[in-house]
Amino acid sequence: MAEWHALREELVARVRTRGVSEAVTGALRAVPRHVFLPGLPAESVYRDDAIVTKRDADGLPISSSSQPAIMALMLDQLDVAPGHRVLEIGAGTGYNAGLLAHLVGPRGRVVSIDIDPDLVERAREHLVAAGHPEVTVVCGDGAAGFPAAAPYDRIIATVGVWDLAPAWLEQLAPGGRIVAPLDLRGVQRSVAMERSGGHWTSRSVLPCGFMRMRGPFAGPEVTRMLDRDSDLTISLPEAGEVGDLLRALDGPAVELSTEVGVSHAQLSDGLGLWLAVREPRWCTVWETRPGWLASPPLDRTGFRMAVGIAEGDSLCLLEPSPDGTLIARGHGPDRVRLAGEMVDHVQAWDMADRPMTAGLRIDAHLGAVPDDGLLVIRKRHTTLVLSWRDGT
Repeated sequence: MAEWHALREELVARVRTRGVSEAVTGALRAVPRHVFLPGLPAESVYRDDAIVTKRDADGLPISSSSQPAIMALMLDQLDVAPGHRVLEIGAGTGYNAGLLAHLVGPRGRVVSIDIDPDLVERAREHLVAAGHPEVTVVCGDGAAGFPAAAPYDRIIATVGVWDLAPAWLEQLAPGGRIVAPLDLRGVQRSVAMERSGGHWTSRSVLPCGFMRMRGPFAGPEVTRMLDRDSDLTISLPEAGEVGDLLRALDGPAVELSTEVGVSHAQLSDGLGLWLAVREPRWCTVWETRPGWLASPPLDRTGFRMAVGIAEGDSLCLLEPSPDGTLIARGHGPDRVRLAGEMVDHVQAWDMADRPMTAGLRIDAHLGAVPDDGLLVIRKRHTTLVLSWRDGT
């Protein structure tokens, strides 16, 4: 027990450096993560890492215990108070529902819904073991919400969503807030939204990455494993024809300098977002074991990731050079053209003063809006309008 306590305190200390509130760090301290991840070593459970808990038949992750720091930041975005009624979309292990139960206290209520019966059963067991049997965990399509316990003061999705479900907006009480990892053409941002007149507007936006929502409300994004030995996987914002990219990666390459140097945060946050909302061929490629990606700029715990453009049998990825500038590395028959187009994108972002997520505003309209030069992303039920505080 002493070992768990010490490791948990170390995790809480790391999370606090991200500016997380006392209320949320108190919840992290009070709710034992190891109860929700039985059988794993303490050192793994109390790292600030996501932990995959379920894969599909193709070996792709479909459920996980999210990174504690991201969970904590999203809980602060949610601004939960004692007595609140909260709906959670995506039960997972039940850990986040346990944190919510601690935050709302005995006068509040937490309902968590998940599409997988086995995950629902395990989440219930974990919550009982952690001392939170009062949490309601139901099996169903999260897109429908849970009207039986509505209205809710807060709704949070712990799964990547392509659009805001009408049921969530209908089941949210006046003055309520919804937080969701919202898809922006292949990248996700955790968006806290409230009603503003006849539409919804963001109160805060943070970078994030979550398993995608499954079921009828799933978006058009595509994730495809290219090589099982390295777990090389490509993610695309929507279905499209992708050719023999392994052959392209194994063949000759061309390197063009962007003449732009970036930090890790600028690449994964600002430049990645810029490419995603402006380039329909945008993609991310990652692997868990070294095999195909040469010097990717986004080394993460447990995997390596690169961002780029995919078209047919060709691919262009961004990589760091020894002098710190980014290189556009093209592969396949159209490698020269794709590398040149990638250079243009990077330099356009640089000339626009490198906008980042921190300055982003997202307005969600229930219906179409005229483009009028705006950066618009049309979904099934809402139309998103993106803008930056500096007018980019």
